[in-house]
Amino acid sequence: MTQPKATRPYMPGYGIARDEAGLLPWSYVEERMGAARNYWLITAAENRPHAAPVWGVWHKRNFYFSSGTSSRKGRNLAANPSVTLHLESGDEVVILEGQIETVAEPDLLQELDQAYQQKYQVSILGGQVYTLRVEQAFAWREQDFPRTATRWTLR
Repeated sequence: MTQPKATRPYMPGYGIARDEAGLLPWSYVEERMGAARNYWLITAAENRPHAAPVWGVWHKRNFYFSSGTSSRKGRNLAANPSVTLHLESGDEVVILEGQIETVAEPDLLQELDQAYQQKYQVSILGGQVYTLRVEQAFAWREQDFPRTATRWTLR
């Protein structure tokens, strides 16, 4: 699988470097998404955003999680599949933006359930399983924000 191309994010007024020195590799995102236990999902049915912590697994460049369809998250996702997902750290930042899709493919669900049970000791199959199809990702290290601020466009 080819790696997404790293570029600088557009952040006027923040002193972001203009050259490519210090751009983070895609592996920075992959490693942190795979190692994280908790993720923050931001949904919005209309104008009011809703942030909620979720558990999930990073698998083949996509994030997977489950939620009840009647929960606030589930209702928001049914109305508007555009989301932002980020990790807990403000020091080693990873932010993903994209579209949510439901997952129904049996073999994939089995793979995800095994990974989820290994990580959390519970099944992912208790609710609707969703995937985040990442369109754009951002990451930086707070200690050197202007040099490490990186954007990837995936779709």
